[in-house]
Amino acid sequence: MPGSVQSVERAAAILRLLAQENEPIGLAQISSALGLAKGTVHGILRTLEEVGFVEQDQASGPYRVATEVFRLGWTKLDQNELRSKALNWTDALAARTGESARVAAFHGGHAEVAHHVFRPDGGAQVLVTGSVVPLHASALGKVLLAYDPGAVRSVAKQPLPVLTNRTITDRVVLQRELAEIRDLGWAGSVGEVEPGVAGIGAPIRDSGGYVVAVVGIEGSVDRVCDDRMKPRTALVNHVMKAGRSISRELGHGREWG
Repeated sequence: MPGSVQSVERAAAILRLLAQENEPIGLAQISSALGLAKGTVHGILRTLEEVGFVEQDQASGPYRVATEVFRLGWTKLDQNELRSKALNWTDALAARTGESARVAAFHGGHAEVAHHVFRPDGGAQVLVTGSVVPLHASALGKVLLAYDPGAVRSVAKQPLPVLTNRTITDRVVLQRELAEIRDLGWAGSVGEVEPGVAGIGAPIRDSGGYVVAVVGIEGSVDRVCDDRMKPRTALVNHVMKAGRSISRELGHGREWG
């Protein structure tokens, strides 16, 4: 079996030390307490600070554990907060694409729609906020399945139901598609949930970079897809841009661009 990773062990030791103290600790104190060189400790602290696990009052000041650490394993993003952060961007997404826009998150064991903006053409539509979408077949669900371990566990021992003749039920094929979604940064669904209906989805990330939700559009195949039955590039770009914009609202990428 492979041995332990020294840098991870040292990072964990620093976090434990900081968590045990009531007051921030200086670099020299940390170095002395753990028997590590100052340069080594400083490099690890800088990395922990960049990922939001450690805070420093000023450039040369002492360090303390960031509140982000205590959120690990905590409750997920509140649906109302998600809706409020996504509101303006989903309105813009629907206006730019001409399709209905939706935001969903893995909640209560399902991919649940947290926000829904109607298609702007004024046609008859049904509000789907609060409804669930299939993880293995919808664009929204597949994004969550590609990134959220909880979503993966929820379908691990469940059959993948056939919804149309295009629904993917072969787990090997589905895993290949999920890997492609992670590479591309977006998911498509063409006639997999309902014949003649297509969707595009892109991830929404929080300040730590975790995928906490998904934004996307849904509409008829002839509008969403090109003549090769592939989602139109312009629409994909609009959805991905909305995902990045909502992610920034949640604090992702503000420091790193």
